Amino acid sequence: MNFILLRKHIPRWIILLIDVIIVNCAIILAYLLRFNFSIPTEYLDSFLYVIPIVLFVRLSSFVITRTYAGIVRFTSTKDAVRIFSILAVGSLIFMLLNIISYSRTDLYFIPLSIVAIDFLLSTFFMTALRFFIKTLYFESLNKTKTTKNILIYGADEYGLITKRSIERENENLYKIIAFIDEKGSGKKIDGINVYPHKKLKQVLKDYKIANLILAKKSTDTIIRKEIIDTCLDNNVKILSIPRINDWINGELSFNQIKKIKITDLLERLPINLDEQKISESVIGKNILVTGAAGSIGSEIVRQLTKYNPKLIIALDQAESPLYDLELEIKEKYKFHHIEIVIGDVTNYVRSNKVFENFSPSVIYHAAAYKHVPMMENNPTEAIRTNVKGTKIIADLSSEYNADKFIMISTDKAVNPTNIMGASKRIAEIYIQSLNDNSETKFITTRFGNVLGSNGSVIPRFKDQIENGGPVTVTHPEITRFFMTIPEACQLVLEASAFGKGSEIFIFDMGKSVKIADLAKKMIKLYGLTLNKDIQIKYIGLRPGEKLYEELLNDKENTIPTHHPQIMIAKVKKNNNNVVATKIHNLIGQLKDHKNFDTVKLMKNIVPEFISKNSIYEKLDNEKNKNQIMNNEESIMKNEEFTINNDKLKINNISIYNN
Repeated sequence: MNFILLRKHIPRWIILLIDVIIVNCAIILAYLLRFNFSIPTEYLDSFLYVIPIVLFVRLSSFVITRTYAGIVRFTSTKDAVRIFSILAVGSLIFMLLNIISYSRTDLYFIPLSIVAIDFLLSTFFMTALRFFIKTLYFESLNKTKTTKNILIYGADEYGLITKRSIERENENLYKIIAFIDEKGSGKKIDGINVYPHKKLKQVLKDYKIANLILAKKSTDTIIRKEIIDTCLDNNVKILSIPRINDWINGELSFNQIKKIKITDLLERLPINLDEQKISESVIGKNILVTGAAGSIGSEIVRQLTKYNPKLIIALDQAESPLYDLELEIKEKYKFHHIEIVIGDVTNYVRSNKVFENFSPSVIYHAAAYKHVPMMENNPTEAIRTNVKGTKIIADLSSEYNADKFIMISTDKAVNPTNIMGASKRIAEIYIQSLNDNSETKFITTRFGNVLGSNGSVIPRFKDQIENGGPVTVTHPEITRFFMTIPEACQLVLEASAFGKGSEIFIFDMGKSVKIADLAKKMIKLYGLTLNKDIQIKYIGLRPGEKLYEELLNDKENTIPTHHPQIMIAKVKKNNNNVVATKIHNLIGQLKDHKNFDTVKLMKNIVPEFISKNSIYEKLDNEKNKNQIMNNEESIMKNEEFTINNDKLKINNISIYNN
């Protein structure tokens, strides 16, 4: 049967008419049930005028409250509660009429038992009819659309809210098969079975599940990863609900349930921050964030807003991203003490004006060039921004007596194999050397790649997958450490709050991740099959790139801090005068744009800088060749000395014999 009527809005007068018929039948049935279908004669006389009065009261309440105006096929529990309340008010009116009638005639207008039965019958039939029509409507849609079986991970309140949201807005015809949870088995919630996560594979197989929705607020990270991997291996799409703060008017909408992001696949245990200590280091202060338009800088700005700084100065040279950030901070975060400054950290005059006008107490220096192959081809620009820019901001911080200067560094600064990493290591060396001669506390934070940042592999893979591939990976064995952007910035704030100066804080990045595995997971997240729908192509290591990243060089070790995910690297101290002279010479070289001369000076400042997959390996070869020649000369001198010494011994023996 084709439910044509159900596919359109049922006229309101029909709904009202049906409701009136229901309450009319309910009062008659109430009398029959009360008297076992044999109404006594004394009640038959009053029965004839009770019916019209009941219908008048019910009809009036329906018209006043417009119970008939709702769309029946979208009936929810709220509609049922509304019907219950309206009918309850009507029944109270009948009881009031009873009181009036009894005070005058010593007889009840309607027996109280009949009022109760009528109320229950009317509520049941009016509500049941609406849900029945709703069921018919969606069943009619099932004939033209395929129902998708889904699981909900999380049998707590969020799982239940997700279930009811899907049922309320079930336009996509999803059928909820079961809940999956770490705890409990053999029980039901809202009529739906709950299975332990260990039975997930069997449930996926038995019910041909199309989607799994992650709807658990807090969960064991290992179990969550197992569930996600199991679903990906069985071609089950994974969806997730947004944070409760993002729900519309405090309610979860079905349209807010989205595909899981690759960043969710690399989640680790939540970071516990000392919120009070961070707040004390920020509250009421002017905070300067350089590189504020970038992925790290902008996230630092976002997170600073909740600690009530006096003013945030967001400095960058990218005008459009800065404008977007300003709107976001003011509209979404409701923070209006932000100053947007367009400027280049390598411009001393402009940077000096920023310090002169705003006198920042804390500086988060995130401005930097970070793209490895680009910097390999443009070493003088890497030095200009990453070294000269850092030096200018650090020197001004010291000159204006800022409390703290926090530099955002990278794991590529450890045993660098490329220009970018070496330039960041030189910047690290310089700001560390300033601690002995300045009131400002200079602190470095060092971490690996951040997921979703500008220039990272995630946006690149996403574009390649959406364009049909292939997904390009440099090497099948290449690995990287990854963090989410918010996670990295949280640890930056924590380290900066506790830093006393001269530390290089390194973060627990977890296990390194194979880039190829990351690409494979992203392909699965899109519901595609590797080597069938899309391919992975290995293109070889890029200039300056190495297979494995490190967080410490060979001569460094770490000491623990108050936070289990933050450590301090013990590094060699450098004399500021010596370092400043070398960096002055390096920056002075920039005007000539002689790449090999610039890189040669860099290698002199950072001896562990050994180029890989780069034209600058030639400099390392020359250095090695010179070392070998020096060693050979030294050996020859030693041999010559030995020969002369032997001759001297022979002469001494001859003299002794004579």
